[in-house]
Amino acid sequence: MLADHFPPLGLRLKTPRLELALPAPQELTKLAEVAAAGIHHPDYMPFLAPWTQAPAAELCRGVVQSHWSDPGRWKPADWSLNLTVFFGGEPVGEQSMFARDFAVTRSVSTSSWLGLPFQGRGIGTELRAAVLHLAFAGLDAVEAASTAFADNAASRAGPAKLGYVPHGQQRRSADGVPRIDQWLALYAGVRDRGAVTRQRPPVGPTPGGTVL
Repeated sequence: MLADHFPPLGLRLKTPRLELALPAPQELTKLAEVAAAGIHHPDYMPFLAPWTQAPAAELCRGVVQSHWSDPGRWKPADWSLNLTVFFGGEPVGEQSMFARDFAVTRSVSTSSWLGLPFQGRGIGTELRAAVLHLAFAGLDAVEAASTAFADNAASRAGPAKLGYVPHGQQRRSADGVPRIDQWLALYAGVRDRGAVTRQRPPVGPTPGGTVL
């Protein structure tokens, strides 16, 4: 099996409502279409690079190419895991986790997006909790980092529920406009005191998947 040579293909994270996994080709098609249908309101750009402003065909192609290219570049010192989020069996968004020199730093970073119809339903917190379980319990991470613009209250609220704390900020140029990027971090010690444990949904095996 291909997963014998590239184990992330066999990875499955399952919560009460969601499943996170690398997508099959037809699932990737649907994921790209979810992104093209809209993942944020047009009057607010939540990303440093305005990739969602591309024409629909270009945006879909970019989603597909990203999923194809990241596994091809995978190496222990520099990897990116882009998991598709399934809700009711259908792709609704993406949860990514990536790291450099993880064996030394034990630090990961995460990012995510959801289609507009699936926002405001607690799905974002649930999918992040699942990948944090993978990071801390499965990979023995000691730190998880994330970023959000300081004026993006919704993107900062979910991490706060899981125990993330502010960890500095930086002025960035976002498509020629100055924005304040808020750094957020979650540490293993905070997690051990229960900040994540209380919120984390159970994560377990799925048929043919990996238990983490």
